Amino acid sequence: MALARLTRKIRFSAAHRYYRPDWSEDENRRVFGACANPVGHGHNYLLEVSVESPVDPTTGFSADLERLDAVLREHVLAPLDHQHLNHAIPDFAPGKAIPTSENILLYLWPRLEAALPAPMRLRRLRLHEDDTFYVDYSGPDGFSE
Repeated sequence: MALARLTRKIRFSAAHRYYRPDWSEDENRRVFGACANPVGHGHNYLLEVSVESPVDPTTGFSADLERLDAVLREHVLAPLDHQHLNHAIPDFAPGKAIPTSENILLYLWPRLEAALPAPMRLRRLRLHEDDTFYVDYSGPDGFSE
């Protein structure tokens, strides 16, 4: 059976602060720079979600985009959009994971993977912080490309 990989892009805006409470202010500033500002800073993120699924010989589609969009609304937009991640997401609370792009992807992967309807499989997440920087994550089993 033929497999196809498709990618859906969604945008969300969120603020965050890079900060380790076990470090001094000077150490946080040295390591994280302006990202350690006490009130945080924000990004207009672009998330690319790539899924793989068999091509249906009747419809020619490999994935139900309405169902994929519903998963993205529930697991990305609802919890993250227009939020301060350190305050809105317990995993990113002070003393927990720092809400870097890498850690945001680690947070999203198991939630999206579990929510996708069969036979869709999550293959890659790419998170853009801006036009010059993005991070790819292909799950705990590593890259398949």
